Amino acid sequence: MQQDKTDRSSNIPPPLDEKRTLEQIKSRDAIIPLSELSIPIDTLLSLVSTQQITIKEICNIALKDGHLKANKEGKYLINALIERESIGVHAYPPTPRVKEIPEPAPNVENYKRQIDFSGFLPDHLAFKPVPDELPPELFAKQRISKCLSGKLERDIHEPTTIFAPDNRYTFNDTRYPWSTCGKVETPGGSASGVMVGPRHVLTCSHAIQWNNNGTAGWIKFTPSYFDGSAPFGTAWGTWVYFRRRVDGSDGINRDEGQHDYVTVVLNNRIGDLTGWMGSRSWTDSWDNEPYWRHIGYPGDLASGQRPSYQRDIPLDGSFWDRERHTRIWHQGDVWPGQSGGPYFAWWSGENYPSAVAVQSGQNSDENSASGGSEMVDLIINARNDHP
Repeated sequence: MQQDKTDRSSNIPPPLDEKRTLEQIKSRDAIIPLSELSIPIDTLLSLVSTQQITIKEICNIALKDGHLKANKEGKYLINALIERESIGVHAYPPTPRVKEIPEPAPNVENYKRQIDFSGFLPDHLAFKPVPDELPPELFAKQRISKCLSGKLERDIHEPTTIFAPDNRYTFNDTRYPWSTCGKVETPGGSASGVMVGPRHVLTCSHAIQWNNNGTAGWIKFTPSYFDGSAPFGTAWGTWVYFRRRVDGSDGINRDEGQHDYVTVVLNNRIGDLTGWMGSRSWTDSWDNEPYWRHIGYPGDLASGQRPSYQRDIPLDGSFWDRERHTRIWHQGDVWPGQSGGPYFAWWSGENYPSAVAVQSGQNSDENSASGGSEMVDLIINARNDHP
């Protein structure tokens, strides 16, 4: 039974459509140069590790045969001058050169020829001739069952559908707010997410590796990930705030679909570099209006290596208790890998977009997102506990 709509949200202004967004929200250049930016040391080191910033000069280091030498405590002591003008600019991997090796001529001598060379076992590594099996807590479940399609009840969704015509396109832009969205990687595969605080990422619950002992597997977040490039560095999850442990391998039922989101607390304040989106609770007055945009990393476009963007997506949140926790219906074009990516819009007078939901699941005739005020409250709890 569907609830009657109330007037409690009648005073909330609607989001801006594409035309009004371009009219009211203007682009701008950077306000301060990077030389005036103060960067936390842990974030700085993450940028070094991804070659986003370079070490221009090194002095006063312990060297042995041109290599760094650790002290007695096993620490490497370095004084370095670091260039950081490449923050926010993609550092692409080098293009490899190729050389074709022709197949040997098919003669008896070539067939008889045996070739070998020696291996090398370094002293600093332990050795075991047979590897140990993975412990149970590291087991990664299959995310999508090939047997599910066409066998699900209408209420059960799987992680997702493209509705013709496909309106997505991939992009490469590190300016705000595109800097806030990125790729989420876990033991079970990849998904999408968005910064919603200085060290806080919003993504879907079914992207998390939920272990049988109640723990969660590792989570890596790379904002503005593109073809292996990490223009703002990377960060790792230290806490996962959630409503439901949504597995997803057997489909996503109604209750799971209403709570298919988590807030991941990262190990550094990478959001100080990327910025972050705001977030709003859902209201029924926005039903079926094409205000919404979506960003994610779809597996069917560039194998999840590049973000995709789609605009003008109508969302329909009509559902029982929908404004508190809700499954939001839509026919946006989504594919595995886009799960966890935000649905967001702009509002007049604000220079930032706000997310209202994340991509969750699909069946043959509609896709679903998960949001509502409980999602926003979850984000606030994570931000209050881990500022």
